[in-house]
Amino acid sequence: MADSRLATTVFLLSRLDKPVLLEGPAGVGKTELAKSLALATGRKLLRLQCYEGQDETKALYDWDYGKQMLYTQILREKIGQVVADAADLEEAVTRISAQDSVFFSERFLAERPLLEAIRSEQPVVLLIDEVDRADEALEAVLLEMLAEQQVSIPEIGTFTAKHAPYVVLTSNNTRDLSAALKRRCLHLFLDYPSAHREMAIIRSKDTGLPETVSRHLVEVVRGLRELGLRKPPSISEAIDWARTLAVLGSPELTERQLSDTISVVAKYDKDVDRALRALPKLLDPSFAAGGGGGEAETDDDAGKSRTSSAVHDEDPDEQESGQAVRAARDQPGRHGRGYYGEKTPADDRPGPVRQVSSSQGERSFTAKLGRKRPV
Repeated sequence: MADSRLATTVFLLSRLDKPVLLEGPAGVGKTELAKSLALATGRKLLRLQCYEGQDETKALYDWDYGKQMLYTQILREKIGQVVADAADLEEAVTRISAQDSVFFSERFLAERPLLEAIRSEQPVVLLIDEVDRADEALEAVLLEMLAEQQVSIPEIGTFTAKHAPYVVLTSNNTRDLSAALKRRCLHLFLDYPSAHREMAIIRSKDTGLPETVSRHLVEVVRGLRELGLRKPPSISEAIDWARTLAVLGSPELTERQLSDTISVVAKYDKDVDRALRALPKLLDPSFAAGGGGGEAETDDDAGKSRTSSAVHDEDPDEQESGQAVRAARDQPGRHGRGYYGEKTPADDRPGPVRQVSSSQGERSFTAKLGRKRPV
């Protein structure tokens, strides 16, 4: 379900042969775009999943060390013949080094997704997923390929793409990417879709949930995203929630069913607690105005609610009202004399003497003697 901005960016990708960098929160369809692009164009999809500590041996190429050792064992007799009449060790080494190209050739080259995309005989779509999770060193490895569609291997040479791959990079904004990487790419920020577009996406997935219930669910999901959760519900999680409710055979949304399945969209304890407290208001806006709504709270539920309120953060609305109350009370002169440190007539009178036992005073004196001064 592409809007005009996304469709225009993909069109430019195919005409300018430039990679596209998609940034945005997790679960808004960045990875799905690469899959859909491969499906629509009939190209093979190659995927590089990035992670911390990844280097060129996992992304670009590596040498098949096991295969090299096997060939060395098989050709041991032939190697012996090459150096058999060598006059000294230096000459033997020289003769062996002259054969380096045999063991560092394309025969022993282990392709990784980047090199495979360049050397492919057929056009491909290359997905570099979650590039922000990789180290900055990997970004430097990507620059030559993204800019010139070629890969350089010191032992062999430079490979240039026969068919320019469609390259899609995705980022969840866990860190800032380098300016050099962004300069080589078309850029697009994908955010959560509008209610109408999200409803069209859920409808296209054939979740099995009735149309009216799906619309109500989309409103609830969008309301949860406005709560400031640590992990707001993504589009894919909204689809999973719709399928879950369809499996349960829900003719309408109820607080009980949403509470029982809230873990489909809320992945952290604090998010679950905040979502459960907001569900009555999201299901029935009149609940916030004192109209009730939802099911009667049992003693156990009330106890859980009080416990969670003590452990988790307050609701943003409650925080805002609390700040307003504190600001209203912050008026000069509201405290009596002596609150800010000035002396009062009572300060001239001696205060009560605190009675301390002899053993307590002895322990305190000993502790001070044993305490070392800082050097």
